Amino acid sequence: MLAMFNRILRPALKQAQLSPGVRNPRLPWRQKTQIRACAATSATFQPLEDCLVLNYGGTTMHLNYVWLRDHCRSAASYNSSTNQRNLDTGSIDLAIRPDNATVQNGHLVLTWPGGHVSKYSLSWLAENSYEGKKQSTIQPRILWNSDIYKEANILSAKWDTFMSCDDEVKKFLQNYLLYGIAFVDDVPATVEATEAVTQRISLIRETTYGRMWCFTSDFSRGDTAYSQLALDRHTDTSYFQEPCGIQVFHCLKHEGTGGRTLLVDGFYAAEKVRQQSPENFELLSHVPIRHEYIEKSDNHRNHMTGIGPVLNVYPWNNEMYLIRYNNYDRSVINTMPHDLVQRWYEAHRELTTELRRPENELWVKLTPGKVIFIDNWRVMHGRDSFTGLRQLCGCYLTRDDVLSSARCFGLQA
Repeated sequence: MLAMFNRILRPALKQAQLSPGVRNPRLPWRQKTQIRACAATSATFQPLEDCLVLNYGGTTMHLNYVWLRDHCRSAASYNSSTNQRNLDTGSIDLAIRPDNATVQNGHLVLTWPGGHVSKYSLSWLAENSYEGKKQSTIQPRILWNSDIYKEANILSAKWDTFMSCDDEVKKFLQNYLLYGIAFVDDVPATVEATEAVTQRISLIRETTYGRMWCFTSDFSRGDTAYSQLALDRHTDTSYFQEPCGIQVFHCLKHEGTGGRTLLVDGFYAAEKVRQQSPENFELLSHVPIRHEYIEKSDNHRNHMTGIGPVLNVYPWNNEMYLIRYNNYDRSVINTMPHDLVQRWYEAHRELTTELRRPENELWVKLTPGKVIFIDNWRVMHGRDSFTGLRQLCGCYLTRDDVLSSARCFGLQA
């Protein structure tokens, strides 16, 4: 948890944050060196007893010596062909210190006991240090309400181009990463074509609902989705320990009225809570809640449980990466002490109020040929009630593979 993370790290960082040139009698082994690699760039470093303090590019980094040896990129320590570590981390002396340290041609060069030499690009250290990561974003996003999204005028990808042109796939993935939703138009209204368009970016994640699913309002499964009822905003598979990453929908047929799809950016609403009530945001991001799916029918028997906080953030930079919100599947609340229960309900109410603001609702009518990809870790979906025959198909995609596809196009994800 973030609070525990901070309690552990802050004292350690405070001890290491010493001004250049100030001598600490408890740390006898130190030196100060300044190297000018070029006219516009300088680096200074100070070897302390427990770490090396490096100042470069406006960032002060505290680099643990075991960490430095563990991240050596020499051929003996690291296989650059497979991008895997050769060095046995368990063999590193936990009291290791370099015998010598210099900066040469934009690199920190350390000589270790025994003569092994490690070279680290200063820019690589700035990018990969804790201090660098604390200031950076893992995945850039544009948070939106209905007006923001409509004014962005995001174009849908086209089936023919999407299936044949990598540049179209890259633009599609960029939109998906930024907004959490993306569309492909003119897709043939078949399960087979829907499967083909999804496989352009990811592997399909098979679940208890199958690989590709096709359903109507026949109550064939123990889930409200298999009805004509309206569905409030929610994320899917909150009862999985790792909720499905991407939801795909394609309306193959609708002979009736209603049935619009509701989309809400959960991160936009959660950021409003963070700005207005930081204590409520912190509570929702730390208290684990249980979600559950129980199905008992002649053809299907399932009992699934997923546990995690409503909001999930990276502890080093407080960036949100997952929202788990489903009032249908939330189980008994028994994972917090009595004195937190009322506070949790108040925090949850504030988030729900933001999620239900009309200006945050984007309504889309799915028609045959329009396939929507939804980031199920961020964007909630729901629907209007409807009449008549309405047939949808779709699937879940593995989040890791979608993000991998994006990174292979050079996108930040």
